Amino acid sequence: MLAGGLRDALGDLAFGVDHVGSTSVPGLPAKDCIDVQVRMRSIDEARDAPLLAAIGFRCRPEPWNRVEVSGGRQCRKLVFAPPIGARWCNVHLREGSGPNARFALLFRDYLRTDEDARRAWGAFKQRLALSVPDLLEYGQIKAPATEVLMGAAERWAAETGWSAARAA
Repeated sequence: MLAGGLRDALGDLAFGVDHVGSTSVPGLPAKDCIDVQVRMRSIDEARDAPLLAAIGFRCRPEPWNRVEVSGGRQCRKLVFAPPIGARWCNVHLREGSGPNARFALLFRDYLRTDEDARRAWGAFKQRLALSVPDLLEYGQIKAPATEVLMGAAERWAAETGWSAARAA
């Protein structure tokens, strides 16, 4: 239902809607918040925000919801909060050809495949959440660990022939 509503609102501007993040990995501990990636042909806040506002989504105002670094490149993005009263989710608009869109798919697919990595990542996140309740601080501590995890994911992708095009 969520994916269909996003596809209807964005039309041909979007060419993929993916369930990503921790909730997309069976068996991985996660907050009760779904992360959805919408792979866009391009991102234009003036065009995209009203389209999602028409179905109740609110563009997040924080600066970190506009740009992220992936593969050493700054990538534009927009993050939207759900309509008031709807199930909590984050909708990430990303340019579909960008390294940040690939990152989200590789994170998901690697952890779905590698049970040891999934178990270790889940244990790390649980310990971190218990000891660092501040969300911003949590994210700053998690970032370097994520880089280590993604190094292993990149090796896995090279060994198995994984590609974002086939994953989506």
